[in-house]
Amino acid sequence: MLRKALQSSFSANQRKAVELAQGRLKEREPVAVIDLGSNSVRQVIYEGQTRSPAVLFNEKILCGLGEGLHLSGRLNEIAVERAIRALGRFRQLQHQTGVGDVHILATAAAREAENGPQFIARVEELMGYPVEVLTGAMEAHYAALGIHAGFHRPSGIVGDLGGGSLELVNVNAKKGSGITLPLGGLRLREMAGESLSKAAKIARKAFAESPVTWADSRRTFYAVGGTWRSLGRLHLSYYDHPLPAVHEYEVPADRMLRFCSKVAARQLSDIRGIEAVSKNRRELLPYGAAVMGEVIKAYQPETVAISSLGVREGFLYSRLTEDERAKDSLLTAARDLSILRARAPEHCVELAEWTGQAFAELGIEESEDDRRHRMASCFLADIGWRSHPDFRARQALEVIANAGFVGISHEGRAYLAIAAYHRYQGLSQKAGEPEVAVLASETSKRRARILAAFFRVLYLLSASTPGVLPMIGFRKSGPSDGELLIPAELADLVGERPEERVRQLGNEIGLTLKMVVEN
Repeated sequence: MLRKALQSSFSANQRKAVELAQGRLKEREPVAVIDLGSNSVRQVIYEGQTRSPAVLFNEKILCGLGEGLHLSGRLNEIAVERAIRALGRFRQLQHQTGVGDVHILATAAAREAENGPQFIARVEELMGYPVEVLTGAMEAHYAALGIHAGFHRPSGIVGDLGGGSLELVNVNAKKGSGITLPLGGLRLREMAGESLSKAAKIARKAFAESPVTWADSRRTFYAVGGTWRSLGRLHLSYYDHPLPAVHEYEVPADRMLRFCSKVAARQLSDIRGIEAVSKNRRELLPYGAAVMGEVIKAYQPETVAISSLGVREGFLYSRLTEDERAKDSLLTAARDLSILRARAPEHCVELAEWTGQAFAELGIEESEDDRRHRMASCFLADIGWRSHPDFRARQALEVIANAGFVGISHEGRAYLAIAAYHRYQGLSQKAGEPEVAVLASETSKRRARILAAFFRVLYLLSASTPGVLPMIGFRKSGPSDGELLIPAELADLVGERPEERVRQLGNEIGLTLKMVVEN
């Protein structure tokens, strides 16, 4: 009724504008993945099955299906009813959001419990879709694929800590080579009689017998699962990290070990920043810290990297074609955001190509990540255009800090943030720099500033119009001189404002730079 009333009050042109609104990428059909875990039951509805799927809706209930499983051998009956009720809600949400495909995965508790088959049968009858009960090896495999979905060229060992089990696998190992250990938070607490010291001993013994090893010299441990995400979030808050994104938050292993000892030994209420962790996650946090501490002692990683992606995303990744898997997750997500927010997404592509040529002309050698960060910055360079000019820099920073980008380190995000900030805020000392700049090296800062200086010139000349940038040239005409080449048909674009920006650009790149109209 409300929708009809609203539509009747719109003109035909207004209705057409609403239908064309780009809040979502409309060619994509939503897909839902339900995870029946030992501690939580969660549904994530993704905008579509792509290389970098955006989350359309996400909801979980910590019902504790595996509570008491170690002693009784059965799923908790109260938890079962809570799960069934939640799944009924999830089904309705699927209908409302137009989900085209549903996948239901069950893990340790459901596969091990005596009454697991009965629970699975109820779920399948209610939802109308089959449930895939994952073996421990399949959980490990999908967790590893989740790391491939979320990190650029990962190498190391993956640990997926759930409520009932811990899966371990080398991220590049063959399918089926992972192992599962009974070290999930709920189960470990029961096995240890709620003694953290005993829990640590149980974990220590399990790791001593583990066959999982490092495959090469890169020793990164990828931490997957809600409890370890909460541990990472607490670490972020405790140390006042300037970037709130928990995904790809990397901590030196020795530092994480000291922090885990602190979490396992003290009352959580006494730890600064505990408010960053939801209350329903805090109960198992000390057990997650104890297991993480033993992981670090046993495997001696150099770095611990927290992942927001895991089995669900790994499952979706497994269903992609090889061509889709080969795409860059960061550039895919940045390009999608460009389509949704930029005035002309094709102009952003031209900007990436143009600046690549300009960097080469300047002799700026880019690593693979440098190139990816520059290209992503170009795709995101116009996302703040609708805001008032006074707030564009801050809005762009907030988007970059909080967007669901994957495949980018925190230093990489800092590069994106610096480029976006100076593109809008300017390059003078008065403009300062964003807080996240402390995460970037001096080299990254300099390159991001140079990129922003190019943005400030090129947007002034093109007004974000596709087809203009390919007509403009740039060359280094001498050891300390450079020229921005303007074709004769665009000569009227030359003026005081662009010339001022060109001088600023010259200061950034260390050249005396001028605009030259070509006849």
